[in-house]
Amino acid sequence: MPHLVILYTPNIEPQTDMTALCRTMADAMLEQRDDEGRQVFPTGGTRVLAFPAAHYAVADGQGDYAFVYLNVRMASGRTEAVKKRIGDALLAKVQQHFEPLVAQRHIGTTLQIDEAPGQVYDGKYGNLHPLFNK
Repeated sequence: MPHLVILYTPNIEPQTDMTALCRTMADAMLEQRDDEGRQVFPTGGTRVLAFPAAHYAVADGQGDYAFVYLNVRMASGRTEAVKKRIGDALLAKVQQHFEPLVAQRHIGTTLQIDEAPGQVYDGKYGNLHPLFNK
């Protein structure tokens, strides 16, 4: 963890590069540091996935409106100040990415961060983490 899931209305796909946004967001997550200067998120656990909504309704339906929802899910243990810095940094990247689109059309974005303080089950399998934990 962390995992960032992006849901968006597919009517923006011709006007923006969602794969580039995924890379930008992953890089921004990996740049985050705690108060002691340590990397906040593990490299091998950082994931960003984007999905167009197969079905959607935005606002009153009277225009070709677009929406992007970004949800970061991370384990607990970070200070409120660190969480705010993470949110501000990620939102700045989102704004930068969508600035050209906002100038052309009506679009809304929401970025939320959720913590997983009391996970019931957190199973993992794979060999990705060891690549970065040397």
